[in-house]
Amino acid sequence: MASASLVPTSNIFHVSPTFTASVRTRASSFIVASSQQQQQQQPRRRELLLKTAVAIPAILNLKEAPISEAREVEVGSFLPPSETDPSFVIFKAKPSDTPALRAGNVQPYQFVLPPNWKQLRIANILSGNYCQPKCAEPWIEVKFENEKQGKVQVVASPLIRLTNKPNATIEDLGEPERVIASLGPFVTGNSYDSDELVNTSIEKIGDQTYYKYVLETPFALTGSHNLAKATAKGNTVVLFVVSATEKQWQSSQKTLQAILDSFQL
Repeated sequence: MASASLVPTSNIFHVSPTFTASVRTRASSFIVASSQQQQQQQPRRRELLLKTAVAIPAILNLKEAPISEAREVEVGSFLPPSETDPSFVIFKAKPSDTPALRAGNVQPYQFVLPPNWKQLRIANILSGNYCQPKCAEPWIEVKFENEKQGKVQVVASPLIRLTNKPNATIEDLGEPERVIASLGPFVTGNSYDSDELVNTSIEKIGDQTYYKYVLETPFALTGSHNLAKATAKGNTVVLFVVSATEKQWQSSQKTLQAILDSFQL
């Protein structure tokens, strides 16, 4: 930079014209350079904003889809017909179906369904995925539904919630009324009142014993009619629940009963 030439005039110092011109030239160059730098940065900023705009919706979409959007195709399109009744298809759970089956906490189970039912996705927090292989609370294994007929779900509960005896059978847990008193809220979705229990029965399939229940549950979240079937094996109590509203029950009672009867571990 040119040195400043200070010329005294009447005791006042003035900057020479040469120095002033040099400063203006330097300032102009700085402004041009800054402008060019901003222009170079703008495409980068636009690119970053574009990537962010794309990434945020992708992250938000990682949330569990609402049930209305999570329904799969009708089970008749991928499940085989039941050998005992071709009007139903049979679902045989395998390790790839649920976290508990993969962990060996639940033994494979099976039941029949009408071919026009659909499987529902289960939120991670309810599936037991986060706590396997040592869950302290019950979880939902699978769930199926037909809007006109009803819904079914398999609920698994750690045996330790009901007894300290390892590998206990369902008989070891007590009478059917005692077992449903512990598992009732997982049938209704909210609460259980012994007055809601209409009927109990005991069924033997091979070496496995099942407790069966008929409940009238006017205040249940699952529906005003609930059928249930419970058994124990290994370290887990498995509860099969068939639920229906009053309207569904009136038109599909026999179908729902057949679904319940078909369940076995």
